[in-house]
Amino acid sequence: MKASSFAVVRLNRDLFPITPYEASKYADLGMVPQQVEPESQADLKKAVSEADAVMVVSEALSTGIIDSMTRCRVICRLGAGTDKLDVDRATHQGIVVANVPDFCWEEQADHAFALLLSVARKLNTMHHCMQKGQYVEARKICSPLRRLPGRTLGLVGWGGSAKAMARRARGFDLHVLATRQHLDRKDPEMKGLGVTQVSLDQLLNDSDYVSLHLPLNKMTFQLFDKRRLLDMRPGSILINTARGAIVDEDALVEVLSSGHLAGAGLDVFEQIPIHELESSATSHPLLDMENVVCTPHVAAYSADAMCQVGEGAVDNLRCVLSGCWPRPDRVVNPQVIPRIPLTSYREESS
Repeated sequence: MKASSFAVVRLNRDLFPITPYEASKYADLGMVPQQVEPESQADLKKAVSEADAVMVVSEALSTGIIDSMTRCRVICRLGAGTDKLDVDRATHQGIVVANVPDFCWEEQADHAFALLLSVARKLNTMHHCMQKGQYVEARKICSPLRRLPGRTLGLVGWGGSAKAMARRARGFDLHVLATRQHLDRKDPEMKGLGVTQVSLDQLLNDSDYVSLHLPLNKMTFQLFDKRRLLDMRPGSILINTARGAIVDEDALVEVLSSGHLAGAGLDVFEQIPIHELESSATSHPLLDMENVVCTPHVAAYSADAMCQVGEGAVDNLRCVLSGCWPRPDRVVNPQVIPRIPLTSYREESS
């Protein structure tokens, strides 16, 4: 592969800068990508129209943008979710879409469990009681809390982060239920982790804690609407480290305010603009609720995860530009007919 002959564009220059590790992976290939932070759709179209490959973190690539990418062979997502990319259009145009689906399973599970514990132990309220010197009141508030062992955790989705969550749950002696799209499929790992596969309805009815581990797509958009939130066991807790739009946020505010749910731990949002380049305080009812713990979409972060996602995304780039498929588990649209024919996946030679 003659690296200098390819034009590689790396989007989100300012919002998600290239890490030194990611930069070292480009250098290993003899590449220096063009770094771009487009201010408009016109800027974005201009930046990618002559690119052979596009590396993207959070920028949306719509139908019109993808149609302008007349030379592009591969879109490499530095992350897992591809809900901001028009994958169908890329497939139609012969562009391989690749991601790094496994880069933050452990971090997401750590964060989801931290949110669960924070809400279950009312840490928001305890922090405020401590600040105000309300020590007697704090003990009264905590007296009705329930211990975790023997309670039930429901996992909606059964991918890598859900499995990592199930492993953590064993240490807390929780019963674990899981549901997924294809209930007819059996996974021996479930039995090994002591997980029972059930329908979504049964999971919501039986779980004290419900954690979401789903991609965002047409089927999962606002899957947790008001009806489903009310189907959850009274007094239960919702944890979402997946995608904000899986939950109807207005309905969640209403159901939390009614007391039907005991609380929520949220790392992702649909209405709060956490990916704006300019930081500013945002007003939203969820941020003011004592029984809701919010974090700004940071569940994926660790030094380890950032290295893993950089290495995986640049390896996807290397594969396609050298004429072979990326690792099968990283190809989002395996049905695509590539603009330039590809051979089987090859490990990078040492």
